[in-house]
Amino acid sequence: MSVDAALAARAALREHLRRHFPGQVIDELPGVEGPIEERVPDFRVFRVHPNRPGGWWVYVTSGCWAATQQDGHGTEFFLAAPRDEWVNLESVSMNAYYHCGPSHQSLDVGHTVPIGRPWLDDSRCDHYLISLPYPYGPDFEVCAWDGTAHARILWLLPITKAEKDCRREQGLEELESLFDERAINPVDPQRPSVV
Repeated sequence: MSVDAALAARAALREHLRRHFPGQVIDELPGVEGPIEERVPDFRVFRVHPNRPGGWWVYVTSGCWAATQQDGHGTEFFLAAPRDEWVNLESVSMNAYYHCGPSHQSLDVGHTVPIGRPWLDDSRCDHYLISLPYPYGPDFEVCAWDGTAHARILWLLPITKAEKDCRREQGLEELESLFDERAINPVDPQRPSVV
């Protein structure tokens, strides 16, 4: 992967975020210290500040596309959170590291990833479901540039172990239907499990 292609991908993603979050502050941060740089050289995270008090903080990976793309097509991830905390940066860095490892670790819609701790505070959510970016719609999902390249942006949705088990036993569609029926607040660390 050329440096120019990686820089073009980062610039396209930054512009994509500016279009979807107009007027909001967008910072570019390094990932957390650790092995992420071995798999994703020059890994960064775009942190989107909320547009109003109580709004969502959004963390978007930058570099996964460059590390894993095939024929110009790859993936980035985002996490929405109720507040700005270091653990959110750690979470997206950890998932990027995992995704950019051996090909059997590649993440896609419907996959789940254990967090290894509560998501935030004493939340019962201790896994991430890789999901479509429902809160932002299909236009947010695809960031395209240069006419031939694109990054698919997928959501790291915090879920409980019981919800992970439901996805495995009853399927992704059933779990997502339960989320819709219960109208979950996906950034509430204290939300009850839907199963």
